[in-house]
Amino acid sequence: MSGYDLVTFGETMIRLSPPNFRRLEQTHLLEVNVGGSELNVAVTAQRLGLRTAYVTRLTRNPLGRMIANKAREHGVDVSHIVWTDEDRVGVYFVEFGASPRPNAVIYDRRDSAMARIRPGEIDWESIFTETKLFHTSGITPALSETATAATEEAVKEAKRAGVKVSIDLNYRARLWSREKAREVMTPLVESADILLTTEEDTARVFGIKAESYEEVAKKLADEFELEAVAITIRETPSVWRNTWTAIVYAEGEIFRGPKYEIEIVDRVGAGDSFTGGFLYGYLTRGPEAGVNYGVAVSALKQTNPGDICWATPEEVERLLKGGGLRIVR
Repeated sequence: MSGYDLVTFGETMIRLSPPNFRRLEQTHLLEVNVGGSELNVAVTAQRLGLRTAYVTRLTRNPLGRMIANKAREHGVDVSHIVWTDEDRVGVYFVEFGASPRPNAVIYDRRDSAMARIRPGEIDWESIFTETKLFHTSGITPALSETATAATEEAVKEAKRAGVKVSIDLNYRARLWSREKAREVMTPLVESADILLTTEEDTARVFGIKAESYEEVAKKLADEFELEAVAITIRETPSVWRNTWTAIVYAEGEIFRGPKYEIEIVDRVGAGDSFTGGFLYGYLTRGPEAGVNYGVAVSALKQTNPGDICWATPEEVERLLKGGGLRIVR
């Protein structure tokens, strides 16, 4: 298949979490979900109306099939997944807190199938035929040296094919140091057209700081010659009550998304859903639509359990028009 609006590339893992705010060491049950930054992006964009494909490397076992089936369930094309009979599918644990105890994450992903991906395993030339945009995140090259090389290859091939490149900075301190992240991510972002990030990640990886989010976005756009920079903004008065918004710098001006007060059910994957919504709006109507769709769909995502967004286009449109909390009958 070819002719995608969006192709994403990264790792998806099995997520295990204790129910009812239990600690991991006290639980006797674990809820199972599927989650990974780039898959979450692809699902959100697909649900809103883009034609998407997800590229990864998975072990040919029930856990690998679970991940592929979840992508397929949402309409995401999985025909370019690299399957292996070796290695393993990564796992991570989420322990949900409540003020003053924050949520906590434990990763078990070392030597996963995706961490062992190598350049040359994926036919990017075929995948990028008539593709509009390629997206990955800072998590993918952080998995291993070979994953770094594979990510660099993907971005290079996207640029060669005339495909726009989107990168979510997505810094993970448990995967690599700030210095290593800066070394790897600088040339990748220099090759990108769109950057999605937070003020905190920008400071950690690139050392870029300013008095306002708007100034940070402009500095990033100028330094890396980007056509669009999106920054998500979260305020956390408590673990389960947050405010959520974003800004985008593009076309020489700032576009501000709506601001929502959210009763959080599950915030994991919120930034990914923002990215999926932003890329949908950006590709179809431009940066202002991008930030509006990104904020709205990611706000809705945080009201359902799991990493993946289950919002519909109709729900997003309703929220953007003012929404309302009365029962929808």
